[in-house]
Amino acid sequence: MREASILFLRACLTLLAMPIYLLSFLGIWEPLCKKVFFPYVLENLLVFHERKVKKQKQDLFRNLPDFASPSGELRLLEIGTGCGTNFQFYPPGCRVTCTDINPNFQQGLSKSMSKNQHIHYEQFLVSAGEDLRQVPSGSVDAVVGTLVLCSVQSVNDTLKEVLRVLRPGGAFYFLEHVAGHHSSWSYFWQQICYPTWKLLFAGCCINREPWKNLEQANFSELRLQHITVALPCTPVQPHIIGYAVK
Repeated sequence: MREASILFLRACLTLLAMPIYLLSFLGIWEPLCKKVFFPYVLENLLVFHERKVKKQKQDLFRNLPDFASPSGELRLLEIGTGCGTNFQFYPPGCRVTCTDINPNFQQGLSKSMSKNQHIHYEQFLVSAGEDLRQVPSGSVDAVVGTLVLCSVQSVNDTLKEVLRVLRPGGAFYFLEHVAGHHSSWSYFWQQICYPTWKLLFAGCCINREPWKNLEQANFSELRLQHITVALPCTPVQPHIIGYAVK
């Protein structure tokens, strides 16, 4: 009965979003989404999301200075930088390299850079989380990825790249929306929304369980917490937050 309800409601949602599906079939939606729709929507949605998670992010990034190199310099790589919403939480003087697979966030990113002059911006690399070949092995003290593991092609390959670029003793910080418990209403609605949500939001998967990948990766220490973010009328309220040490 539950499976039949999911399929029925999923079909209803597909009908409502039929113009988007038609544009996708014609090959028009993907470039339009990446260049215009997704950067605009993400920049505006993240304002709301940031209000809900600001306290958690402050707590999460508070110990970033502890992972500075012996010289005292903190070299930080952010994957899936987007509009740069994390810059405000980075300690003064840290050197930040930004990466994103989508180069169309430049306007929002420039705004964040102008507002956060306390950090040094090294460069912006157009690259996927699974392919950070432009970043030398063992060259950074910390990697940050927030709301990014939902969209990468492979969570495992992304974590392998994170481990490669981190120096021994460096840390990976994360905050991700994840699948709800399989018996929950959150997961029920995630199953319904999944195909249309993925199409609308440039490949974002709302039913991934990345805590399992983190637990299986070769980190020496993992601090992970499941939390619920108050995002009413959305299927992305379950989150994980924490950091892992190489």
